[in-house]
Amino acid sequence: MDEDNKCTPRIKCQIDFIEDPDTFSYSKFFHDYLLTNSPCLFSAKFTKEWGSRKTWVTAENKPDWDYLLQNFGNAVVPVANCNVKEYNSNPKEHILLLEYITYWRDYIENGCQSPKGCLYLKDWHMRREFPGQDIYQTPKYFSSDWLNEYWDAIEGDDYRFVYMGPKGSWTPFHADVFRSYSWSANVCGQKKWILFPAGQEEYLRDCHENLPFDITSSCLQDKSIYPNASKCCQPIEVIQEAGQIIFIPSGWHHQVYNMEDTISINHNWVNGCNVSFMWKFLQEELRAVQQEIGEWKETMEDWHHHCQIIMKSCSGIDYKEFYIFLKIIAEHRIQVLQTSNEADTYYTSCCGKESLIYPGHLHYVFDLEKTMDILSSLINNEDFKRLDKESLSPPPEELLQSLKTAIAHRTHHLNRH
Repeated sequence: MDEDNKCTPRIKCQIDFIEDPDTFSYSKFFHDYLLTNSPCLFSAKFTKEWGSRKTWVTAENKPDWDYLLQNFGNAVVPVANCNVKEYNSNPKEHILLLEYITYWRDYIENGCQSPKGCLYLKDWHMRREFPGQDIYQTPKYFSSDWLNEYWDAIEGDDYRFVYMGPKGSWTPFHADVFRSYSWSANVCGQKKWILFPAGQEEYLRDCHENLPFDITSSCLQDKSIYPNASKCCQPIEVIQEAGQIIFIPSGWHHQVYNMEDTISINHNWVNGCNVSFMWKFLQEELRAVQQEIGEWKETMEDWHHHCQIIMKSCSGIDYKEFYIFLKIIAEHRIQVLQTSNEADTYYTSCCGKESLIYPGHLHYVFDLEKTMDILSSLINNEDFKRLDKESLSPPPEELLQSLKTAIAHRTHHLNRH
């Protein structure tokens, strides 16, 4: 990218720093960062009471190997090799945490070198495996989390992870799953984030429409390979210290480096503020599949169904499951609003109708309104219309009517107070 290419006036060159938990409200975060899809960095004060920050870390702010081995040493963990590119990520293997920590110690002693390469423990579902451990509490700002609410409800996957890696381990250029939000907290260590606002990544595609694996590669200077890279704004670089939490908005592509031996906790999450990003992403994923196998459209029996199968294998979800996702979120909200009326007066009189608290009735109404918008779009989508929806209960149109009824009833009730 050209050295003199500065950020455009509409794109900040740095992100906001949130210092004090006592003066920063959920409502402020909701309006200033979720709705605007803007990143921010929270101070270490927001995590000072976490169990992991008290027990996983030595006085020198290094990983406490003995504690981790004693409590989790026999856990099987996913480990990626940062020195090997496999498609657009790093290949993974599963080993015992005991083996990984042994490797990590040897790696440090040998001057950050190993014949095994630079290994990075990534995407470990520790909270799911050790539910009784006092590890951390999800900050209230990130508590409206439809993604993990859904997977908890169906007792399936989740998107809560622990990362551990030595100095020099890194994650290639990417945007998060389903174009979700993410938050990442350093238990110890330091990270460097290279961030690009949503949409800027389109300038970084090569002549084959592929995004770069490593955004720092000198290849991006070659206009014959990356013809539009010079049009991209300069990235936002953030140094995240121990205890700090970074919020990454939907669709913001990023690349991350561990500048020290680092342990971090990460959630991917979706809610009413960014579910439209998820729906747009799924439509783009399906179009890509349809284009890829378009030549067989006339000869392949049930071509549209096969497109959904391929889409799910690539992205992790198809249109039917996306409907079930919306249904579970909607039914949870409707149930709460139908069974609890006493809190309405408190939320409106104490906080005012412009304020939002989670959980709270005003927030649930907001959730239902956003769910209704996306559900309406899904029902009217031509690809969704072609699918066999006999297995969906209730039928999508019936759920949509339930949403409209619940919103109308709750809005009328709130206006009376």
